[in-house]
Amino acid sequence: MSQPAHNPNRARDLADRYLMRTYKRAPFVLTHGQGCYVFDADGRRYLDFLGGIAVNALGHAHPRMVRVISEQAARAIHFSNLYHNEFQGPLAERLAKWSGLDQVFLTNSGTEAIEGALKLARLRARKRHEAAKAEGQPPHRFLALEHSFHGRTFGALGITHAAKYREPYAPLVPGAEFVKFNDVADLEAKFDDTVCAIVMEPIQGEGGVYGVSESFWNRARHLCSAHGAALVADEIQCGLGRTGRHFSYQKFAAKPDIVVLAKPLAGGLPLGAILANEEFASAFTPGVHGTTFGGGPLACAAALEFLQIIEDENLLANVRERGAEITAGLEQLKSKFSFIAEVRGEGLILGLELSIEGAPVAEAATTRGLLINCTHERILRFLPSFRITQQHVAEFLSLLEAALRDAQSSNAAPVAAATATATR
Repeated sequence: MSQPAHNPNRARDLADRYLMRTYKRAPFVLTHGQGCYVFDADGRRYLDFLGGIAVNALGHAHPRMVRVISEQAARAIHFSNLYHNEFQGPLAERLAKWSGLDQVFLTNSGTEAIEGALKLARLRARKRHEAAKAEGQPPHRFLALEHSFHGRTFGALGITHAAKYREPYAPLVPGAEFVKFNDVADLEAKFDDTVCAIVMEPIQGEGGVYGVSESFWNRARHLCSAHGAALVADEIQCGLGRTGRHFSYQKFAAKPDIVVLAKPLAGGLPLGAILANEEFASAFTPGVHGTTFGGGPLACAAALEFLQIIEDENLLANVRERGAEITAGLEQLKSKFSFIAEVRGEGLILGLELSIEGAPVAEAATTRGLLINCTHERILRFLPSFRITQQHVAEFLSLLEAALRDAQSSNAAPVAAATATATR
């Protein structure tokens, strides 16, 4: 392997000097990855169970992805959306078939996909309102769920629940309201003809790996249909195979109107997508929405290969099987450690809720060679590659148990169990 272009320690010093301080980073410099592992500048290996926060679904340096990206980069990286490229149409077709929806708009990122979905929902509501020659303001309100996370841009922040993300930037885009998680009565009380969309993650990632209930989803579907609003599924973290299905919402019989994607779609390159049924997609016409970089030939070529690899390697089945093994192992750990409150999730989006602070456990895991992270202060989140094996699962459980024992020894008085599992 070629040597890094810069001295890693100097690179870290330069980052400290010149990069804006928006991240609390680990002290080491990652240089490369191979399969389910990443390596730092000192040659130390880490089992990657964070996956670039659900991006690296194939792990690192998959040979087919390396080949496609290398070959396409030598042909064309960017044209413009004023012209067709050879990959957008086939990618849109594949996503439509996987999702059961009709049309696709390609974006750069998840938060951009959210922004576009919000615009699409409001635009369609306005056109419907005008076609009906209705009086008053068109439907414009958005409903989202408590504990939601939808992105960092202003529209996305407007439907992101946590105060730590919202308050520094207030006032935000108006017209959003939050519904208690899985509370059908609260949903019904807040849903009326002024609502143009409800946006929800079928499984909340940043919010703590909580799944939307079937009764809540079905009631939201009914209310959206009754009021002409959009049911928007945010599958940015939980979609594209992470639950062992193409999309997380496919555990429900009723489909959404709009779906947003990103994270693993292009195998690590930036790419997102908005999918919609014909009724909503037709609201977009030339000139009302656009993007410079979304859907470029390099990213789309990579995305097509990513989706094909999932099928060729039967990775959905592997996600289900390895996810079941990890869940069983986590339940065994729960019986060993009194401060483990709950095991949650499905497939390879899993959470372990603790009654002690989770950050020290994540740090201990990193010290032992395992990359995970902590969200909501007490929830360890696991997002490994879809290609993990039984051996990787066993290694993960062993390293995690050691990290939990480290935390146990440094917490003589764990937080009371009453602070553990929150009812949602």
